[in-house]
Amino acid sequence: MTCLTGQVFIIQLLDCVLRGVAQVMFVNNPLSGLLVVIGLFVQNPWWALNGLLGTAGSTVSAVLLRLNREAVLAGLHGYNGALVGLLMAVFSAKGTWYGWLLAPNLFMSMLCPIVSSALSSVVSRWDLPVFTLPFNILVCSHIAATGSTHPYFPVVDIQPKLHLHQNNSFENLSLPQLFLSVPVGVGQVFGCDSPWTAGLILLALLLCSPTICFHAILGSAAGMCVGLVLAAPHMDVYSGMWGYNSVLSCIAVGGVFYALTWQTHVLALICAFFCAYMTSAISKLMSVLALPACTWPFCLSTLIFLLLSSENPAMCRLPLSSVSYPEENRHYLKQLKASGKAPTHNRVGNLQEGEANDQLEVESDPSDSVKVQEM
Repeated sequence: MTCLTGQVFIIQLLDCVLRGVAQVMFVNNPLSGLLVVIGLFVQNPWWALNGLLGTAGSTVSAVLLRLNREAVLAGLHGYNGALVGLLMAVFSAKGTWYGWLLAPNLFMSMLCPIVSSALSSVVSRWDLPVFTLPFNILVCSHIAATGSTHPYFPVVDIQPKLHLHQNNSFENLSLPQLFLSVPVGVGQVFGCDSPWTAGLILLALLLCSPTICFHAILGSAAGMCVGLVLAAPHMDVYSGMWGYNSVLSCIAVGGVFYALTWQTHVLALICAFFCAYMTSAISKLMSVLALPACTWPFCLSTLIFLLLSSENPAMCRLPLSSVSYPEENRHYLKQLKASGKAPTHNRVGNLQEGEANDQLEVESDPSDSVKVQEM
């Protein structure tokens, strides 16, 4: 009986880990998570191992802290740990297979649920998600605490970015590399620059939600365009570094936290352009402190757009408790309209939760939603 219980726990932990990896892209599906993990191993097995360790450590920490069970099962306490583990390996100056890195990796990953829960208690007042703020805080803390000269855990030396725009004209562009930069920008959400990895990640998104996949590509293209307009070094554009923050912003606004309409689709595109500008500004500011931009631009720009106050009913921001895939969110809004309870402003979340439940009963398995708040 004990053996059976242990097997069930391992299977459930594996499911949570795969969902946690997929939740980086707002997807709650273990199969999608498996495709992403395969893509990470294609890029770098050492990075993939650290990412899985970070996801598992963060998930186990949430279980030990007895945080919301539904959130744990949906992978919502795993995605920040996945990014922490992955990017700590990416930024390590010791290269691959430096086993001692696993110790700080596991420690920082297990801090993710604590930081996430603390931030959630603040932003939940505005019915906002914490996004990847715990990842940003913990990775930047690790890099600032160790630096490039640390004897045991050195990180890559991040030089201040200068305003150099020479030889960045459109005439010198390579169209094949520019085309590849769009999918690679999606892969850079996980710190990966392999087109094969990017292709597997896009396949994982397409499997779960074509809308999310489309907005990921759209966001990456928007970031690429802004990079060209701002005369960024072509190698930075080709490597997808200008696209990954815009990918996340475009997905978040384009159907995940807003019900998808043509108005919110345009809003998502605007947010992606704004996020790319934020990426340029924040990366330059943080490079002075020898810190990476991480996903700070995504968090700040998307939170700004989620706090938008509009009386346009077509720009309907859903309550976190009802957030799911874009296709499900659109269905949810249609049911609200059919029941005569269509919103008159951009926040359905202003309704009392109990009242909203009386007005509309949506039959769905909590584990199949993309819930982003610890209930």
